[in-house]
Amino acid sequence: MSITNNLTQIKSQLPAHVTLVAVSKTKPVSDLIEAYNAGQRIFGENKIQEMTEKWEQMPKDIEWHMIGHVQTNKVKFMAEYVSLIHGVDSLKLLEEINKQAKKNNRVIDCLLQIHIAEEETKFGLNEEELEEIFEILKQVQYDNIRIVGFMGMATFTENQSQIEKEFKHLKRIFDENKSLNTKNCQLNTISMGMSGDYQLAISCGSTMVRIGSSIFGGR
Repeated sequence: MSITNNLTQIKSQLPAHVTLVAVSKTKPVSDLIEAYNAGQRIFGENKIQEMTEKWEQMPKDIEWHMIGHVQTNKVKFMAEYVSLIHGVDSLKLLEEINKQAKKNNRVIDCLLQIHIAEEETKFGLNEEELEEIFEILKQVQYDNIRIVGFMGMATFTENQSQIEKEFKHLKRIFDENKSLNTKNCQLNTISMGMSGDYQLAISCGSTMVRIGSSIFGGR
């Protein structure tokens, strides 16, 4: 199957309200161009340097999503162009994104990463930390960021009922907080689900899926 065929097939199965992020990390620009020519405009990368190199080479109507873990000292390298940062897991990172966005005269959309997996290795905020961030957002005006939703990564397991439980947990947190509407907080996005579990994620309320291997083939 070609990248074009894979994309067409996946898009035909996605509900209209679900956004497809083509996860193009480690893939050559030629693969991304094929996906671009097939109509894909949103690409997700997990390393800022690699994403920046691709941004420099590719058409400028692409939305670049940073889906990996972000170190604060690297934010400045993507602040000029990044459309959405999925993995915001601390106030410190949020403040740095705001600072670098301001330097570039931009407002950068962010998703707060919530820890839903039973693995210790995955990053993310617990509900208490999330609450603390929201309290600060009510008091401090960050003019150059906008929190548009949550992101979560389920446990890496074959156990579908566990994955479903974790996805539903994220949806519940979203529902409990979605009425929070401040200038820099308009929650409308739940980013969860990848190649192996995106259909389950959508049934649990996901509005954005991150699909790599099902489009571009295995690593």
